[in-house]
Parts: sequence; C-alpha cells; structure tokens
Amino acid sequence: MNARRGRAAAARRLLARRLLAPAVLLLLASGGARAHEPSTAHLTLARAGDAWEARLDVALRDLEDAVGLDEDGDGRITWGELRARGPAVDAYVLARLRLGGPAGDCDARVAGREVDRHAGAAYAVVRLRAACPPGARELALRYDLLFDVDPQHRALVRVEGGAAGAQAAILAADRRTRALDAPAPERQLAELAGEGLRHIAQGYDHLLFLTSLLLPAALRRARGGWLPAPSLGVALAETARVVTAFTAAHALSLGAASAGLVALPARLVESAIAASVILAAAHNVAPLWRGGAWRVAFVFGLVHGLGFAGALADLGFGGGALAARLLAFHVGVEAGQLAVVACLLPLLYAVRATGWYPRIALPLLSIAIAYVGACWLAERGLGLALP
Repeated sequence: MNARRGRAAAARRLLARRLLAPAVLLLLASGGARAHEPSTAHLTLARAGDAWEARLDVALRDLEDAVGLDEDGDGRITWGELRARGPAVDAYVLARLRLGGPAGDCDARVAGREVDRHAGAAYAVVRLRAACPPGARELALRYDLLFDVDPQHRALVRVEGGAAGAQAAILAADRRTRALDAPAPERQLAELAGEGLRHIAQGYDHLLFLTSLLLPAALRRARGGWLPAPSLGVALAETARVVTAFTAAHALSLGAASAGLVALPARLVESAIAASVILAAAHNVAPLWRGGAWRVAFVFGLVHGLGFAGALADLGFGGGALAARLLAFHVGVEAGQLAVVACLLPLLYAVRATGWYPRIALPLLSIAIAYVGACWLAERGLGLALP
C-alpha cells in the first residue's frame, strides 16, 4: 500500500514539472508582448458618382515587413522614409486591392499619402480613387494585403454611400472578398460574434485576469494557507460565481460605453486593465481584500468591459440595432471565456489536493502573471518599450 502511494506521489510530482514549467516559461515569454497584437488595417470606401473614394490605413510596422521602409535600419520610420518608399507602397497597395464587377475592374489610382495613429501606433494613410464603368453593378472588393506577411492579418472595412447604406465588414485570409451591395444583417452579426471570440482569444490581458481568478477556484483560503475544495460541486459553484460576476460587470460597462454613456481615454482603460491583472494575481499570494474572488471579478470586470467596448468601436459596425450588435459580440466573448473555464477547471480540480499546487504552483504562476501585468502597465502607462 505504501509503495503504491509512493508511486502515485511521484507521478503527481512528475505531472507538476511537466505542466508547471512550460506554463511559467510561456507567461514570462509573453511579458514584453502587447496584450493585443493582431495586424489590423482600416479601409473606408465611399461612393462618388460612378467612382469610389477609398482611405486605407496600414500600420507602418506592417508596411515595413511588406515593402521595407526603414532605409537606415535605426528601428524608426520617418515621414521622409515613407515618402521615399511611396512608389513601392503605392504599387503594393494597387496590386493587392481591387474593386470590380461583371463589367470589369475599376481603374484605381493613388490620390495621396499621409500618416495617422490608431491606438498609439503609427499608420500610413493611402487615399485612392477608383473610376468604375458607367452604371457598374454587383461590385465586389478584393483585399489581398499582408496575408503573406501575417496570416492573422485582418482588414476592418466600412462602406458608405452604397445602395444599402453604410455597412461594415471584416476581411481575413479566409475571406478576402466582400460584395458592396445589400449587406446581410445575419452575416454581420455572425462576424461580430467571431470577433468577440477572436478578441478574447487574442486578448491576453483578459485571459490572464480570468486565469488569475480561476487558479484558486478549486481551493478555499484558510488561516495559514489554502485547503482543497471538499467536492467538485464547491469548485463549480466558486467558478460560476467568478465567471458570472465578470460577465455581468463587463456586459454593463460594454453596453454603457457603446451607448455613449461612459467614455474614458483608451490609454487609461488599457493601463487599468494591466493593473487589474497585477492585483488579481497578487491577491492569490497575499490577500489584498476580504471577500470572494467574485467581488474582484465584478469590480475589475467593469474596466475590462470598457476595453471590449473599444474593440467593438474599432470594428466600425455602426448604425441601428445596437442591442443586437452588443449581443452578438458578447456571445463571442462568452464562448471564449467558457472555453478557458472548460480547459482550466478539470486540471485545477485534479491537482487541488496535492501539496505542491497550493504551496508552489499557485504562487509561482501568480507571480509570473503579475510580472506580465507589470510589463504591460509599464508599456501602456509610461510608454516604455520592454524587450
């Protein structure tokens, strides 16, 4: 009997090393990365008679990868360098952005170049004018920029002045074309749900905040340390309280911000989200406040909801049916959260009674998460570029 118990304990220690080491290394490696790194371009199309005028905003870092802008190799792209590489940028855009229909392609030309900023990043703005055949119908946009450089690249497209009024679309490597005629509302809602899922999947700050709250979900705090939850039902109840509080809070602030009732600077919101990651992780190591983790989830969930609202606003899905758009985006976010819970909770429950998890793994993972949050806070709040 003792030998069998010894083998079981050794197996648990081996499992700990195999699961814990990669997790900590992954967290530390992500410390210098931004919480949201998708390569994103913005394209606005507006009808002007038989012609279309377009504004394409592309991040300078993406154009650097595509055509090369940093001629002196100093890591900074100046307006002079962008202007010098202007013909190459124009040729790249015209070769990969097409508008046409059954009567043929529209004749697109570059009308000007400038610079702008999105979420603190420098973007090149390329203005185009496309002359289409008289009376052209069934026009479609074909977008092929940057997918060879970044397969995760996407373009947020807004069409104004079309037959169906203003509409929005999201183009990606697996969906590069978009008809400019009547939009399908159900398609836009499906795209919004997909973007909500994408946002939570690539929003490492949201994921680490939720993970920090869930790490002790199968434990209960006692004087002098942690004790294992007595049953799966207790662990499930604690998880449900945390997830419900987080969901309710960010739903409230997402709705309020989307309706224009709350507006805070993006830098302040993103910095507060980074701070929430630090505090939630630190609370696992040394209690910072009384009450369950659900209280932390609700208070900071309000801040995370403002971050979701900023992401939703960037998508450009304007117009009516605000409630439907919010619901679609929120469904995607919740699907992502539930996937995280489904992956984490069985593992956390399985190791709750081991001595190493509450004494070693929980504090070590929490410290690693707090370190990542501190890196993000330094980048967002102080503008420091950390390696």
